Amino acid sequence: MDYDVIVIGSGPGGYVAAIRASQLGLKTAVVEKSELGGVCLNWGCIPTKALLKSAQVFNYLKHAGDYGIVLDGSASADLPEMVKRSRGVADGMSKGIQFLLKKNKIDHIQGFGKVKPGKQVEVTDAEGKISVLTATNIIIATGARSRELPNLKQDGKYILGYREAMTLQVKPKSMVVVGSGAIGSEFAHFYNSIGVQVTLVEFLPTIVPIEDEEVSKQLERSFKKAGIKVMTSSSVESVEISGNMCKVTIKTPKAVEIVECDIVLSAVGIATNLEGIGLEETGIKTDKGKVLVDVFYRTNVDGYYAIGDIVSGPALAHVASHEGITCVEKIAGMHVDPIDYGNIPGCTYTSPEIASVGMTEKAAKDAGYEIKVGKFPFSASGKASAAGAKDGFVKVIFDAKYGEWLGAHFIGENVTELIAEVVVARKLETTGHEIIKSIHPHPTMSEAVMEAVAAAYGEVIHL
Repeated sequence: MDYDVIVIGSGPGGYVAAIRASQLGLKTAVVEKSELGGVCLNWGCIPTKALLKSAQVFNYLKHAGDYGIVLDGSASADLPEMVKRSRGVADGMSKGIQFLLKKNKIDHIQGFGKVKPGKQVEVTDAEGKISVLTATNIIIATGARSRELPNLKQDGKYILGYREAMTLQVKPKSMVVVGSGAIGSEFAHFYNSIGVQVTLVEFLPTIVPIEDEEVSKQLERSFKKAGIKVMTSSSVESVEISGNMCKVTIKTPKAVEIVECDIVLSAVGIATNLEGIGLEETGIKTDKGKVLVDVFYRTNVDGYYAIGDIVSGPALAHVASHEGITCVEKIAGMHVDPIDYGNIPGCTYTSPEIASVGMTEKAAKDAGYEIKVGKFPFSASGKASAAGAKDGFVKVIFDAKYGEWLGAHFIGENVTELIAEVVVARKLETTGHEIIKSIHPHPTMSEAVMEAVAAAYGEVIHL
C-alpha cells in the first residue's frame, strides 16, 4: 500500500485525523479538492467569527457614550473592509493547516478524491489528470454544504447561501434570513449590527429551536430589542424577484405577509457531500444522506471509515475533530472509548452568545427525571454590570435523586468561553455541591455558574 491512512477532506475532521495518524507513526496523506481547512476554516466557523468581531467593535463604538467615551464624528460600518479582514483571517488559518501537515510529514494531494474498491482512492486534479493511490485505511471526511429548498433556489445574487453572505461587497438595506439555527441567527445579528434591516423567519415555534426554551425566548427578546423582526411558526412560500428587490411571501399563523428586501439568506441547514465520491461503487452503505458507521466510524466495508458531517451526530467542527482522533486511535490499536454524544457543547455567537450542553429542561422532564433547576441572571453579576452586558442568564439542571448534572444552558456575553467547565464536570461526574465548594474568581462571568448551581440547591447568595 502507498499509505497506512488516506484521508479524503481536510476540514476539522480530516486534517485532525491525519495529524493524529502521523503522530501515531502511520504514513498518511490528505486529499483535498479546495482549500486546506475545509468549510470551517475558510467559509464557516473562523471567518464568521471575524465578521462578528467587527460587528462587536462597531457596537462598542456606537455605545461609547455609555462607557464615558466621547468620539469626534460618527462611526460607520465599512462592509468590504470587514470582509477583507475576515478573508485574511481565514487565509492565515488555512496556511496554518498547510504548516501543520508539513510539520507532521503528511502528504497533501490536491484534487477530487473518490473511493474505489480494493482500498483505492482515485484523485482527479484541476487539469483532469487521474492518479490512483492505495491505503490500508481510508477515512472519508468530505463534509457538507448549504442545503437548498426547492422553493428557495440560491442564485448567488438575490438568494444567497452562507458563502455569498460572508463576502458581500455592498451593504444591503434590508435582508430576510430564512432559518434561525446558529448560521441564520449569527448572520441576522451581524447584518443587523451594521445597520441592515433584518427579518428572521423560523418555521418552528422558537428561534434557535434546539436550545432550551428559556434561552430561545431570551434571544428573541434581545433580537427584537436590537431591531430584528422575528417571525416564528412561519414559512417562506416563495421569493419573486421584481426589479432589484425580492418580494418574499411568508405564511404566518395569522396571515400571509409580503416582505420586500434586497437580499434573502437561506440558512435552512446543510446537505452532506456524498455525490460522486464512489460510495455506491465501493459498496458503502448510506441512509438519509449519511454514511452508516459503528461507534468507531467503521463503515460496512473493511478498511473504509467516515467521520464528521457525513455521519449521524451533531454537525459541529469540534465533534468532527474528536471523531477523527477516535477513529485513528482505534485504527492504531489503542484502547479507545466511544464518544459520549450526550456531552457535546454547542455554541452560537450571537449577541448575547449562547452555549449549552446536555439535556434541556423539557427533555429532562420528558425522560422522566425529577429535577432541580437553578438559574442566575447576569443582571445580578458584578462583572456583567461592569461590562454593560446584563442580558441573559446561566441555567443548570440536576437529577434530584442522584445529583447527576443533566444539562446547562447559558445566554450572555462570552458564555461560549464558560461552557467547558460544565463539559469537564459532567465528564468527571462532578456533583453540584463540588461546584458550589469550588471557589470561582471574583469578579468574573464564571461566578454565575457557581451561583446557578447554588440556586438549584437553595444555597444561592446573590439573589
